[in-house]
Amino acid sequence: MDLSTINDIDTSLLLSLNGSDSLFWDGCMKTYTSMAVWMPLAVMLLYVFVKNNNIKDFLLLLVMFGIVFGLADYISSGLCKPFFERWRPTRDPVIMYIVDVVNNTRGKDYGFTSSHAANSFAIATFVILVIKNRILTFSLLFWAAMNAFTRIYLGVHYPGDILAGTAIGVIVGWSMYRLYMYIRKRRTNKVQRDWISTQYTKSGYLVSDVYLLLLFMYATFAAIPIISFFTFVN
Repeated sequence: MDLSTINDIDTSLLLSLNGSDSLFWDGCMKTYTSMAVWMPLAVMLLYVFVKNNNIKDFLLLLVMFGIVFGLADYISSGLCKPFFERWRPTRDPVIMYIVDVVNNTRGKDYGFTSSHAANSFAIATFVILVIKNRILTFSLLFWAAMNAFTRIYLGVHYPGDILAGTAIGVIVGWSMYRLYMYIRKRRTNKVQRDWISTQYTKSGYLVSDVYLLLLFMYATFAAIPIISFFTFVN
């Protein structure tokens, strides 16, 4: 399969998934993809990290978390976009006028790879590996996948951009977790053990704190349609 055929498939998938005739869903996708709506969840995650770690481990975790986000964003936006110079669908002269655009959101010129996908999956992968809770794992993967899908819906990324961004995110999140554990073990000279109490996750986080984090996540999921209705529809 040559590059032209792959591009045709990518374009066909985009046009079949992009946009809708619903102002409500346009609003939901636009709201979901914004950083502001997820700030309460980020604050709660910070609280969980603080409560379940001593100060040195928390500071290390905070630094690694910043590196995860910064590295994923740099690889996607700082390296891949200027190197590949692949037009976003909303900027591509061939299809830009047939792509369904929401609120004139077109983004910058180049879209390969998706920074939203890279950042979301990097964060999700890192947090999943650090906390180790099954329900949180599925929830974070859903959160990241939906965040990536909104970019296709809004027409600012091809599915191929999303897949490449997802791969970058997973690799960065996993690599930085391995580095985090290496530094932590070298500093404490202890090997992480599995916790056997049902009150804790396998990495020692209180399950009650994980459920609190999940509560904030699903509360945000529930709030997005309400925010969208009053912002974009009403």
